[in-house]
Amino acid sequence: MIIEFALPILILTALAGLIMAWGIGANDVANAMGTSVGSGAITLSTAILIACIFEFSGAFLAGGEVTSTVRKGILDPLLFQDNPDLFVFGMISALLAAGTWLVVATYFGWPVSTTHTIVGGIVGFGILGLSFSAIDWDTMSDIALSWLLSPLISGTISFLIYLSIDKLILRNNNPIQMAQRYGPIYLFFVAFIVSMVTFTKGLKHIGLGLDYTDSIIYSFIFGLFITFLGFVFLSRLRNSSIDQIFGILMVFTACVMAFAHGSNDTANAVGPVAAVFSTVMNEGVSKEAAVSAWLLLGGGVGIVLGLAMWGYRVIQTIGKEITKLTPTSGFAAELAAATTVVIASGNAMPISTTHTLVGAVFGVGLAMSIKDLDFKIVGKIVASWLTTVPAGALLSMIFLTLFRYLFQI
Repeated sequence: MIIEFALPILILTALAGLIMAWGIGANDVANAMGTSVGSGAITLSTAILIACIFEFSGAFLAGGEVTSTVRKGILDPLLFQDNPDLFVFGMISALLAAGTWLVVATYFGWPVSTTHTIVGGIVGFGILGLSFSAIDWDTMSDIALSWLLSPLISGTISFLIYLSIDKLILRNNNPIQMAQRYGPIYLFFVAFIVSMVTFTKGLKHIGLGLDYTDSIIYSFIFGLFITFLGFVFLSRLRNSSIDQIFGILMVFTACVMAFAHGSNDTANAVGPVAAVFSTVMNEGVSKEAAVSAWLLLGGGVGIVLGLAMWGYRVIQTIGKEITKLTPTSGFAAELAAATTVVIASGNAMPISTTHTLVGAVFGVGLAMSIKDLDFKIVGKIVASWLTTVPAGALLSMIFLTLFRYLFQI
């Protein structure tokens, strides 16, 4: 069937991937940009511009490791060698399920995880199409553990970062001078982390892999360069407030957060699309599926459209409703979340950017004042997290059942 209906299947897959990418932009990218926009450090239009540049960069340079896990880590494609039609329509079902759930969640302003959704979709069609035992539950347990650990790790990091800012800068007799002194150091930290992951894990996907020692050297140089830029910008500020200074620093961290998100979550849309295209073009299922640049570009377009059209709904939840964010606390949250996500991406673990960022925001909320945390909103967010995986699985089963009826798979 996939040979007979190759073109319609590819078009349907591309549309499903675009819907999924749109949902990522409206929900998950809005999560990533929520702290920056919600704290007033950048505008929504600036967030869209940053997403255009750095989401694509993260996906292209460092997204290949995660794409591999999403595509073949949970469900072995070779189990479908005798029935490639089922594999193709199963992946399409997973994409449509994830896209549908993201539209619903974004409408209500729920910051859910696209990673949860697509993993649930793949698990759903794997159970329905094959069996419960077809799922690699060891991999699933590792992923599920990362979903639990990521908010704890990012929350702890953001808590410590904010306490350090509070001690070194905010409580100082001359906070402006201290911000100009210590701000570039924070930038060095995040620049070094991002470049290390890019050099060690990302560049091999474009044929420029470096060994670990060289990666450390180049990362250190890049970190010094970013530190120098930060020092130049901050040293020129006169009569500025702490919020203005950290607003400038948040432009840097917003770029890093977009890169981190692109490296981890674009795979949620691109991975299944690459699997379907590979199966159709090669007339059979294989473990490997090349992720072409135009697939990443298409995913980037969908992400930017989603952010521009509906991103404000989730930005409101993340940036304003969990706790009162300022550029200072927003900077700590973004720095912690970006570090957690980029390291996870380099280790091929598709953690939830949503969990990571919410954990980071919660961490700075605890560091500032527990009375400013809205635990009712946090409870709603956690409830939406618990619903997402089964929702993705159930919707995937519904779509696959429909395809089976229409095409007699």
